[in-house]
Amino acid sequence: MRFVFLLYLSLSLLLPRASFASLDYGKQSLLGVDFSGSDLKGATFYLTDLQDANLSDCNLEGASLYGAKLKNTDLSNSNLREVTLDSANLDGTDLTNANLEDSFAFSTKFQDVKIYGADFTNVYLTKDVLREFCEKAEGVNSFTNRKTIETLDCGWFNLLRNIVFS
Repeated sequence: MRFVFLLYLSLSLLLPRASFASLDYGKQSLLGVDFSGSDLKGATFYLTDLQDANLSDCNLEGASLYGAKLKNTDLSNSNLREVTLDSANLDGTDLTNANLEDSFAFSTKFQDVKIYGADFTNVYLTKDVLREFCEKAEGVNSFTNRKTIETLDCGWFNLLRNIVFS
């Protein structure tokens, strides 16, 4: 654990925009770590504790965050395309302007998540999560130019709401 931290610290000082792609951070405690702006494409964070971490502006395409604890983590402006988020905890996470296209989110916990401008194209979400997200969906993703509400396919939800409350 100390070795990984010291290695990260050394690399971040020497190479501020270092590529950490395809590295394995599985089952680590990385509370509050700052990976902002890093290339983490294909990296593994299996059961990793990333609470309060800064992963903003990162390329996490194809990464595995299976079972990761991402409470209060900043994932804004990040590429989360084809990421595995199954069984992860994203309570309080900032997904502002993140691209989650084609990601897997089975049994993922989402509570009090910021989703302004996030792209959820082809992401399966439970009805409860979808209901919460559709109620607050706003913005357009600056990378994909898609409206958040359209990527969530909230049309059925809004139709149902209009029928019930009419």
